[in-house]
Amino acid sequence: MAEAANEGRRRGRGGGGASARRAERGSASLEQFPYIQRKIKEYEILDDEALEIIERNADIVLEEVGVEFRDDAEALTMWKDAGADVQGERIHFPKGLCRELMKTAPGQFTQQARNPARSVEIGGKNTVFAPVYGPPFVRTLDGERRYATMEDFRDFVKLAYMAPAMHHSGGTVCEPGDVPVNKRHLDMVHAHMTLSDKPYMGSVTAPERAQDTVEMSKILFGEDYVDNNCVVTSLININSPLVMDDTMLGALKVYARAGQACIISPFIVGGAMSPVTVAGTLTQVLAEAQAAIAFSQLCRPGAPVVMGTFATSISMQSGAPAFGTPEPAQVLYGAAQFARKFGLPFRSGGSLTGSKLPDAQAAYESANTLTPTLLGGVNFALHAAGWLEGGLVSSYEKFVMDCDQLAAQQKMAAGVAIDENGQAMDAIREVGLGEGSHYLGAAHTQANFKTAFYRSTIADNNSFEQWEVEGEKSAPQRANETARKWIADYVAPEMDPGTREALDAYVATKKESMPDAFT
Repeated sequence: MAEAANEGRRRGRGGGGASARRAERGSASLEQFPYIQRKIKEYEILDDEALEIIERNADIVLEEVGVEFRDDAEALTMWKDAGADVQGERIHFPKGLCRELMKTAPGQFTQQARNPARSVEIGGKNTVFAPVYGPPFVRTLDGERRYATMEDFRDFVKLAYMAPAMHHSGGTVCEPGDVPVNKRHLDMVHAHMTLSDKPYMGSVTAPERAQDTVEMSKILFGEDYVDNNCVVTSLININSPLVMDDTMLGALKVYARAGQACIISPFIVGGAMSPVTVAGTLTQVLAEAQAAIAFSQLCRPGAPVVMGTFATSISMQSGAPAFGTPEPAQVLYGAAQFARKFGLPFRSGGSLTGSKLPDAQAAYESANTLTPTLLGGVNFALHAAGWLEGGLVSSYEKFVMDCDQLAAQQKMAAGVAIDENGQAMDAIREVGLGEGSHYLGAAHTQANFKTAFYRSTIADNNSFEQWEVEGEKSAPQRANETARKWIADYVAPEMDPGTREALDAYVATKKESMPDAFT
């Protein structure tokens, strides 16, 4: 009897209303949101005294301890000519030298996209969301965890293109292990250029691969245009503590000399690669970032650069990185203050988690990283969607779940409207007061109901019975359906046939010029 009653209830509540809601979700507009222009204040965690102490300590580190510029004789000569004390491969910087050199870096710049409507402004009060970067594994839509392929890479580029609140195509959205190491960068950059018309990142795994990115960008945009505009952003990680290795130095020189943007990011696991304290970590971050940013300006004064940090803590019991904890958020807030003090764009944050699945742990930890990203004033947020398992895995489902939250951040960043409509005085006068009064039928409500509140595309806020009717789906299951739909509905943006032919030819010629290498 109970089962029959439940079935009747399901049939009774599964009529036109539910069908209409499902149809509306399935045909939801994928109108693209512009990059965020924040209308809220940044949260600042350090007072003036703390800023002064940390900056003074960073100066001491730069002068007394120094930073190693490894296996790059040209870099050593450049620093010697600039007035630094070069001892072997270790550079000791006189107080103020790095900050003086950094003054030529722009405080804000535009990364041009091949579709001008997709270009982004990096710096100031702007926030740009970019996808996960670097995982060798994927968690597929069928629940399998395996090494990533080039097909996965293309799928994630398509997802980033379709996602309304993803402003950037990103870079290594996953590492395609089925393509030779020395050739995969060609396919990856080609995918960003042809499958999306959003801005993209370039290869940094070798100087010649960075140069390939620049050359392909010249095919896409035109040589003169690339010489005079930023069309590529690249991620230059510092090998913490206090080492710039030859791979990162080589890529940095290529991009900076070409006038293309470098994101300078110390890669910090607190307790292993920096001190266990927030102030100690910030001191090291500040020293490392200043040295590398200053070097970019030695390569080409005025080259666009982003001060960044990737910081997480470590489990002192297991040694594994931990995400979504308070201390990395404090590092983010503090580093952002220094970036603003130096007049530089800032990169950090994202949607980070150590969870193996897109579950409650993933949601909590990602929220605890994403909220400081917005409130701290991050300008370029890498790993904004898709990151799983401490960065080892790109997850299709989590990508969609994260993008849902990125859309919510768009609304948060817009601040509180205080115009005539925002004040809603006409609604208050119309409804008045008294028992039974409500705003549902008010003219103001009717005029604003479609846009008044952020409406998640993943969360379920219906009744239990309605949830039963619609299949008792979890958030990851709904995200799975959305990911499949986005990939199925994907249509590539238009591209000039001659440009596409030239890009194809460049990739083919470069691949033919060298044997495969998988190491």
